[in-house]
Amino acid sequence: MNDEFKGKSGKVKVMYVRDEEAGQKPNPRTGKGGRPAARQEDTRRSGPRSARNNEEGSRGRSSRSDDAGRPRTPRSGGEDRGRRNDRDDRGFSDSPWRTVSRPPVAADDTLHEEGASSKPVIDPEQIRRQRQEETRVYGENACQALFQSRPESIVRAWFVQSVTPRFRETLRWLAANRKAYHVVEDAELAKASGTEHHGGVCFIIKKRMGMAVSEWLKQAESKDCVLALEDVSNPHNLGGIMRSCAHFGVKGLLVNDASLLESGAAVRTAEGGAEHVQAISGESFADGLEAFRKAGYTIVTTSSHAGTPLAQAELPAKMVLVLGQEREGLSDSAFQQGDISLSIGGTGNVESLNVSVATGILLAEWWRQNA
Repeated sequence: MNDEFKGKSGKVKVMYVRDEEAGQKPNPRTGKGGRPAARQEDTRRSGPRSARNNEEGSRGRSSRSDDAGRPRTPRSGGEDRGRRNDRDDRGFSDSPWRTVSRPPVAADDTLHEEGASSKPVIDPEQIRRQRQEETRVYGENACQALFQSRPESIVRAWFVQSVTPRFRETLRWLAANRKAYHVVEDAELAKASGTEHHGGVCFIIKKRMGMAVSEWLKQAESKDCVLALEDVSNPHNLGGIMRSCAHFGVKGLLVNDASLLESGAAVRTAEGGAEHVQAISGESFADGLEAFRKAGYTIVTTSSHAGTPLAQAELPAKMVLVLGQEREGLSDSAFQQGDISLSIGGTGNVESLNVSVATGILLAEWWRQNA
């Protein structure tokens, strides 16, 4: 096949392109034998400089090796043409995208790269320990009180859009201290908090640990009422009790498990009261009561069947009020530790009051006598 074009001088130039077979056959124009196939490189070099450069550049790229001495995989013809079409005469591309080709890697290099780029492995034991140290709290009043009391305990927060104007200070503090927070839809907040009664806001916080009885006694005031709860675990009852404690100035709660006071339902029911009470823990419930007795506190128990009527009792300024669960009441060992036993009079139509209701009545009388 032949082709012709005019150069700058106006003369017609002729370029012959022969394949391998043509290089071995006689030239039909001269009748003489053609050049050997090995000399075809010289024929191709007679073409235009641009074509020669493209061919040499393509041949150089396909044969060039990477730093490790491994040959690069040549591009397909269609891909190479597409890349050339994206570039203008100066070699610049009009496309806003850049394609970076990577040479093939050996098996050992692949394993090394995967190990370097993979995410760090998280220890399951660390996750379990972290979950034990953290808890979720929700409810607008509960979260507002928590932020005012101990904002440093907040780990992460979620809000619905409607409550954000009332949490402006909280949002500014979270942003300034690089704490993660999210403004989400109601359904997503329900998933994050684990309940539909989230009140439009949810915090993940670090739990507070229970204070030892000895530490509490060091800071106790001259008038001090401590509430001791034996096997009371219902979060709504605990929330109601903490709300009553905050209202009547009772700051210490002796409990079997301090983490129960940090549950989301209990904190929400307390409506901010959880931030005004401190969990107290001893070696055991009985040991805690004995430690308070030795420190001069009067142990006061309750009974629905016997005891001094509350209206006739004189409540000491320093006392531990012991309450148990509604169904079983106090255990025999806890009841026998009492110095005074109280009862709340009523019609007798029901056997007993709800433990959170009874707590409110008893604390109100202590407040009346000692405030």
